[in-house]
Amino acid sequence: MNNTRRKFMINAGIGSLALTVPFLKGNSFFNPMDMKFGIQLWTVKEELAKDAVGTLKKLASFGYTQIESFESDKGMFWGMPPKEFKKLMDDLGMKIISSHVDNTKDFEKKAAEASSIGMEYLICGWKGPQKSIDDYKKFANEFNSAGEICKKNNLRFAYHNHDYSFKTLDGQIPQDVMMQNTDPNLVDFQMDIYWVVYAGVNPIDYFNKFPNRFKLAHVKDFKKFANPVVPKLPPNLTPEQIKAYSEPQLGESCTLGQGSIDFKSVLAAGRKKGLKYTIVEQEAFTGTTILDAVKADAMFMMNF
Repeated sequence: MNNTRRKFMINAGIGSLALTVPFLKGNSFFNPMDMKFGIQLWTVKEELAKDAVGTLKKLASFGYTQIESFESDKGMFWGMPPKEFKKLMDDLGMKIISSHVDNTKDFEKKAAEASSIGMEYLICGWKGPQKSIDDYKKFANEFNSAGEICKKNNLRFAYHNHDYSFKTLDGQIPQDVMMQNTDPNLVDFQMDIYWVVYAGVNPIDYFNKFPNRFKLAHVKDFKKFANPVVPKLPPNLTPEQIKAYSEPQLGESCTLGQGSIDFKSVLAAGRKKGLKYTIVEQEAFTGTTILDAVKADAMFMMNF
């Protein structure tokens, strides 16, 4: 996701998180078993725009065996027909597991294309903060319908969270409302661990609260700022939007291992409760280039 979108997503405060909290570093943990890992291609979108094949080759050389795509201006498959993209993946020893898509446009076609090359998931990656809890109930119905389409195409549908869905609205938690009102036979969820932590919530609690619903996770570390950063808001916002998006930023994404999240504990807990895929994603990084960062991320995932 780009920086503009990220600024629009800032609607949370993390509060005081001591190192005794089980999802932060400094606690005992056990290895979450041998788990393959992938990467969300949004992380390297600029590099892909310049040289898609060359960038994918580099990702494979770093140790990534799974890919999650998104809808670029060249589509999910970077200008290639689906089967050509799959052949490239096969040649590189990789597999495209999933893609973030707009499920409200041409979704039948997207599901058919994804199914034709053995993908497993199509994912709604963003809805944005809403005015009432009823909006999230409508999303749940929308997701059930998308899940039906995916089921017909031997796929699964999922929703990817941001921090806003963990903020109380009309006395309820939107994330809970969406999970409670979607059919588990049709809809799964992708936990973005960073955004759960940013919202001041323990991701392990949600794995336990909704077992076998979070089948995928975005692995993105959280680096707290020494002092809150006041975001620069886009122009022409309404007073309501200014109020909603002007809370200080308390932390940002960073190279894995440079932040505060104890992924060993979190992923171990998730694996126990049905987590199947772990996918690296980051917006900010520690290092010279984004490719240096994702190489370091791969080393972290292989060795932590």
